[in-house]
This record gives sequence, C-alpha cells and structure tokens, in this order.
Amino acid sequence: MEMLLMGICVAVFGMAIAAAAFGAATRPEKRIAPAEMKAEAVKPAVAPARFFIDEVSVPGPTGRVSIPIEALLLQLERHVRLEQAAAESFLAQPTPSLLHSKTVSPFLN
Repeated sequence: MEMLLMGICVAVFGMAIAAAAFGAATRPEKRIAPAEMKAEAVKPAVAPARFFIDEVSVPGPTGRVSIPIEALLLQLERHVRLEQAAAESFLAQPTPSLLHSKTVSPFLN
C-alpha cells in the first residue's frame, strides 16, 4: 500500500512539472513597444575580414616586416612533412623515445 501511495505521489509530482513546463512554453510572448525597438536596432560594427590575405605582417625590430604568404605556406608544408615522417617512423618501430622526440621543425609540436 505504501508503494502504491509513493507511486501516485511521484506521478502527481511529474504531472505538475510537465504542466508547468507546458504553461511556460505556451505563454504569449512579451511585446516590445516600437520606441524600445528603435533603441535596440543599433547595428554592431563589423570587423574587416582578415582570413584570406596576401601578406602577413610580423612586428620586427625596425617596425613591420611583410612576409609573403608563399613563404609561410612552404614552412607549413615542411612542418607537415616532418610530422608525417616522424609518425611513420614511430609506426614502423614504436618506442617510448620516438614517441616523445621532437622534430627539427621550427614550429612547436
């Protein structure tokens, strides 16, 4: 009998939570006055797109130095080749020393 009462209590509690969630989901939206909408309609400043650029500027001792994108791509390709060679040598003969060894790439592992 006690278990039946506990089951009924849990079922009523679950129905109350479901009714509260349903009531919150179907509540009408709060309307904003037109005067308030105009104040919120300010557009944020858009930063210029800088993902695809031709040259990269790196601060140097005499100011800004321009590095061609091709040079950076060559360095990146060299780094990828060195990392792939290190992975292939580890897969050929896996040892703890090869696992923790650094490559000769100027980039950090």
